[in-house]
Amino acid sequence: MKQKMTRRKFLATSAAAGAATFGFPAIVRGQNLNEKLNIAVIGVGGRGGANLGGVKSENIVALCDVNRVAIDAAAKTYPKARQVTDFRKLYDHEKDFDAVVVSTCEHTHAYATLPALQLGKHVYCEKPLTQNIYEARIIREAAAEAKVATQMGTQIHAGNNYRRVVELVKSGAIGNVTDVHVWVGRAWGRHPSEAACAKANDIVCVENRPEEANTIPKGLDWDLWLGPAPERPFNDVYFPGPKWYRWWDFGNGTMSDLGSHWIDLPFWALDLDHPKTIEASGAPAHAEIAPASMEVTYTYAKRGQRAPLSLTWYQGTHRPQLWLDKAIPQWDSGVLFVGDKGTLLSDYGKHVLLPEDEYKDFERPAQSIPKSLGHHNEWIHACKTGAPTTCNFEYAGWLTEANHLGNVAYRVGKKLEWNAKKMKATNAPEADEFIRRVPRKGWDLV
Repeated sequence: MKQKMTRRKFLATSAAAGAATFGFPAIVRGQNLNEKLNIAVIGVGGRGGANLGGVKSENIVALCDVNRVAIDAAAKTYPKARQVTDFRKLYDHEKDFDAVVVSTCEHTHAYATLPALQLGKHVYCEKPLTQNIYEARIIREAAAEAKVATQMGTQIHAGNNYRRVVELVKSGAIGNVTDVHVWVGRAWGRHPSEAACAKANDIVCVENRPEEANTIPKGLDWDLWLGPAPERPFNDVYFPGPKWYRWWDFGNGTMSDLGSHWIDLPFWALDLDHPKTIEASGAPAHAEIAPASMEVTYTYAKRGQRAPLSLTWYQGTHRPQLWLDKAIPQWDSGVLFVGDKGTLLSDYGKHVLLPEDEYKDFERPAQSIPKSLGHHNEWIHACKTGAPTTCNFEYAGWLTEANHLGNVAYRVGKKLEWNAKKMKATNAPEADEFIRRVPRKGWDLV
């Protein structure tokens, strides 16, 4: 995918050319593990506050948030850090920092991340990586060109349980895996009724985009919060987070949010990238709001030693038939790998080989994936040494694209035949509007 040359692009290209002489990024040269990174943090409230804490071992030199209240709170801990409300202006001071942490709402992830990559900065970005497929492709390719340390905020990826599951699958403990079922109990999004919404403990129970305007909270720059999204009056159904997450203009509901965590496991264990077909089912799609309940089936072609694969995602009220038949443990959320020798069931913190009696004397493979330094620490270490990270943007870009494709299939209402190279659903031109959005005036990505 070609990108036009901008000032920032030129700077990044120049920096990369210089770094190539030494074989690793310019920022890493001369740096050692005892030196501290200068980090700019974009989004410092909510999830951003947690990420700020995750990198507090380094020099926090800039705090950026569209909400002045969040900046003021963070500044109590980092009083010397530059304070900025518009992340675009943060990049006017690019010499001040080596790395950027992006924790904005999903619809502005790409807009905050791309300038950093073009300037040759290391980037940690919350999940999902972007708001749509086109943006994920842009960010993945920009990261590959920048050759910097990147990490998507899929924190569970650093857990030991996932590592042991990956080792079991890759070692052939359950044979060739032909089916994977991934389900989550969360049911945030559009429900069949207000009562069903309340029962599901949803964060906001509305049916359509409100027309009335509520008072904008003190300190919030609503226009900057909207960013590239279509303009509308402020309303309490969007802010504070995570209310925004159920609206298509700002997020992608449970599919892209929890899919980043749960589909991560089969993506890692089975070396997945782009699916061949995608088919979704559930209540008819709503123009404004992502669904609380639905399911999506992806098919993957045979690749190398990996057999053809079917992966099905279930959210809300949907569950695999094996779960409904009580043929497997009734975990509220889980990943089930079905192989020709057995099955493997996992959640975030535990896993079990099934049937248990047949695996009681099973000798596990030797541990081949080392213990993580910690999700944030992996990225910090990579920034300083050039070591790899486990959820870098190459990996996370493909994972994000696949998750978004589930929503695209759901919104189009038909089975998609996917050409990843052309970034096209070859049998559904109507999918184009969901693959790449038209940003608000003044917010072009490239």
